[in-house]
Amino acid sequence: MVNINKELVAPCGMNCGICSSYLAYKNNIPKKVVSNCIGCRARNKQCAFVKKKCRDDLKLLKGEIEFCFECDYFPCENLVKLDKKYSEKYGMSMINNLNEIKNKGINYFIKSQEIKYKCPRCNNLISIHSKKCFVCDKITSWKS
Repeated sequence: MVNINKELVAPCGMNCGICSSYLAYKNNIPKKVVSNCIGCRARNKQCAFVKKKCRDDLKLLKGEIEFCFECDYFPCENLVKLDKKYSEKYGMSMINNLNEIKNKGINYFIKSQEIKYKCPRCNNLISIHSKKCFVCDKITSWKS
């Protein structure tokens, strides 16, 4: 089974370990098939989604907070929009993820994600975007 590193959990609650772009990077899928990404924190971007739209004096971008739930504006308008998109398209709520991290801790969250997104065939992680395993399945694009 693949373990999710704490550094793969973005400030917004996205688990980069199940993102198609990260899985493509990790499994050496050519960039012309799927864009590659090493994760938000590893790129020192803090958050690929909220970026410079952080309301709290850019504390996120300055590294003063680790997760969005630490912000006085949580959940902010930008996070709510992102959460709605991911909830509708992929059945995953970043706000729920953040509340789980806040209430139960990062280690509990990581373990629950490893169980939820585990490929039944090879125990690697399944993509939130395509619902495919980048080890077992043929990958032809980001979402399929």
